[in-house]
Amino acid sequence: MIGTYILEISYIIASVFFIFGLKMLSHPETARRGNFIAAVGMGMAILFTILFHTKDEQHIGNIGYIIAALIIGTIIGWVIAKRVRMTAMPQLVSFFNGMGGACAALISLMEFPHLAHGGLYTQMFSGEVLDILLGLVIGSISFAGSMIAFGKLNGNIGDLRIKWLRYVNIGFLVIIVGFIAFVMSMGEVDPSQIMGWIYLLLGIALFYGVLFVMPIGGADMPVVISLLNSFTGVAAATGGFLYHNQAMLTGGILVGSAGTILTVLMCKAMNRSLLNVIVGVFGGGGPAADQVAGSIKEITLSDASILLSYSKKVVIVPGYGLAVAQAQHLCHELENHLEDKGVEVRYAIHPVAGRMPGHMNVLLAEADVSYDKLIEMDNINPDLPNTDVVVIIGANDVVNPAAETDPSSPIYGMPIIKASEAKNVIVMKRGMGKGYAAIENMLFFHDKTRMLFGDAKATLQKLVNEVKSL
Repeated sequence: MIGTYILEISYIIASVFFIFGLKMLSHPETARRGNFIAAVGMGMAILFTILFHTKDEQHIGNIGYIIAALIIGTIIGWVIAKRVRMTAMPQLVSFFNGMGGACAALISLMEFPHLAHGGLYTQMFSGEVLDILLGLVIGSISFAGSMIAFGKLNGNIGDLRIKWLRYVNIGFLVIIVGFIAFVMSMGEVDPSQIMGWIYLLLGIALFYGVLFVMPIGGADMPVVISLLNSFTGVAAATGGFLYHNQAMLTGGILVGSAGTILTVLMCKAMNRSLLNVIVGVFGGGGPAADQVAGSIKEITLSDASILLSYSKKVVIVPGYGLAVAQAQHLCHELENHLEDKGVEVRYAIHPVAGRMPGHMNVLLAEADVSYDKLIEMDNINPDLPNTDVVVIIGANDVVNPAAETDPSSPIYGMPIIKASEAKNVIVMKRGMGKGYAAIENMLFFHDKTRMLFGDAKATLQKLVNEVKSL
């Protein structure tokens, strides 16, 4: 009995650690400490569960296997996290999130046959059965969807743009809901005798998870990652209900709610509904290159270095192209050399720049860019008219004025970084390729804009050398 009290108190303490840890993740300077505190809470919950959890007056068995699994998992996670490049962080987040969903699904598979609680039959129409079925379905969708998201982010899987696929997805969702209702309407049955139906539900949920993410394009990955993260949290919360485990329940609720809020914020940043992201075909339309009035104007490395070196304020707008080129360190080096010349340098961060929420923040932090120089879109926009030069590196749609001026554009209404309001704009791109929205960026044809073509890493290195030589 004392052990039970100790266990319950440890869960409460672990829950408090989760809450404080999550709160500290809201700021870069405290994020690492917050992550550590949350990890301590999880470690405490695991340790006290092994020591004090009992069922029918029996302690947990197979301790050796549990400890071995913990050691193996810790080593694998540690090695992966140490070796992963910051540019591949979105893939890592998707992979780890998928593992959480898989765990929730496996818990449901393991617990369903034990619903009888020592007897032969159990009533299927109950909260416990619903809890298990929801954990199975949501966890499976999260796992399968996260693996597809991983493949897309890693470049192994392309987009499957088939308009009728949205109707197939809706059909599968209806089938899953109907399947859950069917199982719960079976009355009193032996759970072990209907495992075939449960495995079928598992297969349908996994297949739906694949189809759910396949049509979604790379630029929508920040929304998808947040949504799948919320799915995993909800699936974990179902396990907390099932085991009456307050720590598991709190952790799942925090992850689920945080993921949901972040998903809403991402959709707001793109001026799109969640339904539109999931089933909509995004891209195309807008003016073509030969219809654009004006012409492209290039700038030489020498002229660009002079313009930057003799400016007072410079704002750098990073995008996915910066991450692909792995040029964040050179970007920071350019910042340092400009500051040595008395130039104020800051970074404008769009909420959906990159392939996951906060991707640009993580990327630049890895290059030791000071946190206070990373300015969010809403805070940097009012100061852009007073900025001498905006340097756009690998960003496209997030600076496209068509979002404000062209009602026919697919990105119309999307909040953007208003680079066109600066006194001068330098755009670093490989070529005149379009962004994910597949429309021309009117900013490239603006009188203030000069194009600096080439690979971002190589071009930045040459630009740094030019600035140093002045």
